[in-house]
Amino acid sequence: MELCIGAAKVKVREIRDHASEEAIIDRCRRQDFEAFGKLVDAYQNRVFGFVRRMVQSSEEAADVTQEVFIKAFQNIARFDGRCSIRTWLFRIAYHLCVDRSRKNDRSPNEVALVDPTEGDEIDVADTRWQPEQMVIDAELMTVVEDGIASMSEKLRSVLILHDKEDMSYEEISQMLDVPIGTVKSRLFLARAHLQDVLKRYTEAGV
Repeated sequence: MELCIGAAKVKVREIRDHASEEAIIDRCRRQDFEAFGKLVDAYQNRVFGFVRRMVQSSEEAADVTQEVFIKAFQNIARFDGRCSIRTWLFRIAYHLCVDRSRKNDRSPNEVALVDPTEGDEIDVADTRWQPEQMVIDAELMTVVEDGIASMSEKLRSVLILHDKEDMSYEEISQMLDVPIGTVKSRLFLARAHLQDVLKRYTEAGV
């Protein structure tokens, strides 16, 4: 994969040394393309996986992912280390996905966020939704993915970040700039929505 940044191209390459991430980020702040290539290599797949579930197609996800890293390179000097670089990259990705959805006017077709407990603390069991353990066939996987796609961006993003990307409540709270209670309530609603989707699917097959 190559990212075009201005007139330069950053070719992704494997990290072959044991330089710390902090040192790599510091080099990126000095517009070091080789260091930024290592940063891209470390995070591009995870960023793409998140974005792919937030947009409509793989082509769009690839475009957004490239935009994420271009934006990151342009703004890396502003990264102050108060959150992890992963959290920072995912924050950029989330906002780009939201912006693109608004431009394409897709939000009216999504399941709305109806959360009477917004901001309140909800006791949510800290277990991950693991589709590979529950999905038996391709048809059911499609049902699950369609269920995720039908959620609002607020619900979908929290579900993916917590259950797929293994982010903590604190990291997601920091990334989305919302209280931890809001993160938990959104996760609760996202899982409830998936359970309802699966229930309707299984009942239809009876």
